[in-house]
Amino acid sequence: MALESRVTQEEIRKEPEKQIDREKTCPLLLRVFTTSGGRHHRPDEFSRGNVPSSELQIYTWMDATLKELTALVKEVYPEARKKGTHFSFSTVYPEPKRQIYRVKDIGSTVSGRKGSDDSMTLQSQRFQIGDYLDIAITPPSRAPPPGARPRPF
Repeated sequence: MALESRVTQEEIRKEPEKQIDREKTCPLLLRVFTTSGGRHHRPDEFSRGNVPSSELQIYTWMDATLKELTALVKEVYPEARKKGTHFSFSTVYPEPKRQIYRVKDIGSTVSGRKGSDDSMTLQSQRFQIGDYLDIAITPPSRAPPPGARPRPF
């Protein structure tokens, strides 16, 4: 007799996150790499100790939302402040048994609009301290339709 789980993916994502007291918890250094062409960096650009040159270093917490991270990126890149600019987030992490990196899409936001991924946190996406965050920034004139994911690389 086969057993089948009745727990949906949505229920798994809604498991309660640990509350982080930002007054008492030391922030982590988040290494963020951005592109403005609408595509993410290729995984091989992170190999052998190399990283892309477009690095931002942000001190934040694991409960940081994608919308919060979007606001921090917009402070550095004024051209990304235009309404309708699309931000696609991916984590870049090393594969333990091989010396390569993997890229995993985690969500997207749009400047000036509310979206379903806005409140998504690093913690909810199983981000690990030491992973990188890759953000593909697409201007409003070239942004994908709502709900579409950008091309990987």
